[in-house]
Order: sequence, then C-alpha cells, then structure tokens
Amino acid sequence: MREGGHRHYTALGSFGDFAHQPLMALQPPLQEARWGPRHLLRQQAARFWNNPQAVGGLLQGVDVLQSNNFWCPAWPVDPVLVYTLHDLSFVDHPDWHRERNRWGCFQGMQRASIHADWFVAISQATRDAFLRHFPHVPPQRVRVIYQGSRFESSAKRLRPHPPKALPWLAQQSFLLSTGTIEPRKNQKLLLEVYARFRARGGAALPLVFVGGPGWLMDDFCSALQASPWASDLHWLGYVSDAELAWLYGHCLVNLYPSFYEGFGLPVLEGMGLGAPLLCSDRTSLPEIVGDAGVLLPPDDPEAWVMALEQLVQQPAQRQSRADAGRRRAGRFSWQASASSLLALYEEALAVKRASRR
Repeated sequence: MREGGHRHYTALGSFGDFAHQPLMALQPPLQEARWGPRHLLRQQAARFWNNPQAVGGLLQGVDVLQSNNFWCPAWPVDPVLVYTLHDLSFVDHPDWHRERNRWGCFQGMQRASIHADWFVAISQATRDAFLRHFPHVPPQRVRVIYQGSRFESSAKRLRPHPPKALPWLAQQSFLLSTGTIEPRKNQKLLLEVYARFRARGGAALPLVFVGGPGWLMDDFCSALQASPWASDLHWLGYVSDAELAWLYGHCLVNLYPSFYEGFGLPVLEGMGLGAPLLCSDRTSLPEIVGDAGVLLPPDDPEAWVMALEQLVQQPAQRQSRADAGRRRAGRFSWQASASSLLALYEEALAVKRASRR
C-alpha cells in the first residue's frame, strides 16, 4: 500500500485456513509494517479468510497481496496477487504426505493457478514442476527468486555454541544431518550408509540428526535403536539457531540425501558456515549447490559410503569443499531476494495499470 508516495506493509499474522501459525507476540518484520488480523485459533482464521466480505474490507486500498503458505483465496481479489511456489512434492509424490497436507497444498495451488496474477518460484526446478502440472499458467508470469540463509549476517551475533544435549561434541569430530524427519528427506538412507561405513572400518564418528518429527516416520526411533551402531547415532530434534550454527560450523561432513526439495535451505545454511557437503543430486539441489558439494543419487547407498570415506580421509578435500561452499553461499542473500521481489511488485503494478487504460 502506498500513502504519500511511501510504501506501507501489512504483516498477516494468520492467512487462510491451512498452515495456521498465530504470531501474537512478535513485532512486525519491518519498521514500515503493521499487523493485520492475528487469529489465535484455526477456526477463527477459517471463518475470517473464507469470508469474501471480511477479506475484501481488509484488502481495500492494498496494491499487492502475497501468499507464502500455500493458501489462496477461492475468489478473485482486487490487489495484485503474488503466490509463492515452494515445492510440488505433494503432487509428484503424494505418498510422502498425509492426506490433509497433500489436499491443503494442492487446493491452494490450484486456486492460485486460476486467481493469482504472478508467481514466485524459489528455484528453477520448482518453476518447471509447476508449469508441468499447471500448463495453463503463462510462463512469463512465473519468476524464480532464490532465498537466502538466516545466518548470512547473524551467525556472530548468535554466539554459536554446542548443543546443550550433547556438550561433549565440542571435543569430538562428528557427522551431521539436518531436516524434518519425513520420507522425502531420506534419513533412513543415512542409517544404511553409516552402517556400511562403520562395518568397513570407518572411524567411530557420531552421526547427529537435527530436525523435528514430521510425518510417516514413526519408526525412525526404532530404526536408530536397532542399528548395531546405535550408541553413536543421536537425534536431537529441534535445536536453537545458535546451536545449529555451531553444528554447521564444526561438523566434519554435512549429509543431505533428500529426494525432493523446493530450494534446500539447510544446504545453503550449511555451506555458508563452512560445512563440507555430500548432497542429493535431485530437483533443486544441483541449482543451489553447483560444484561446491559432492552430488550423489539419493537411492545409491554405496556411492554415499565411498564419497564419505573419501572426505573423512582427506582433510585437504574437506577444506576445499568448505571454502567452495562459502563462496557458493555468497551468491544467495535475502537482500537480493527482497530487491527482486520489490522489482516484481513494481512490474506487476505497472502491468495492472496499463491493462486498465
């Protein structure tokens, strides 16, 4: 919204009836921003956001509305509607998702394909997948705008420190795997890789998993416990940003075997903090990693074992990968992302004004 030639932003503490995360105590993200409605309960959000009259009143005078959480209004809105495309794993691999999640994501994206004016894809792989599934959308209305790392300017301010749950890691080399525990992240591959690595005489390096419980992986704990190397396998769940930054900065190797990513923020964050990387070669990950990490098929455990053995045994190669990762991560930033997004807003408004002449 513009007032007196200045931009003003409204941060929506809730948006739609799908991914409801009430942000009641936080300050608006920008000095020029104010809060829109913040609904404590999902039912309250659903009643508001599925009411065209209530939403129309909120959006009166708004120039651009951006959806970042898969939800989209089921009717046309007056502002330019920009819809963020995160990933399409729920379409390409519905078996990796619970039904409610799959349907909520699909319904929002299908509505957006009809009502949204512009789309922001967080990678070229996401853009390609979206246009493959929704070919009626004009390709020129789908722009790739990459994301940035939360640590690009905050790691020192955070004062990284070892995880409180495993303080002894400060005196121990270790392997790291980050990401929500869910099928597409493919953590079970790492259990097989680690077992083969140790059985072939690999060093007794702890393997640390970081990430909250997701879905369809209720047997992950039992799989950890069943491993012959269970005492060296550690699942920390969620950790603080300060702990995560330390883990990235001190791990011997960062392992990311995901089958499917819209972007791959954990990979970018790790590279920026100097974590030597073994990474899947699927979907968006080659785009983000480039030649900074070792790209491997996520369904070939033997390739992962051989690559891990090589990195563990060659300090010079680890350092080379760490340096390359920092350089690669430097190509991505939230500042560049925000600038590209503002430029898209301006273009979208210009197109809208021209269409009304």
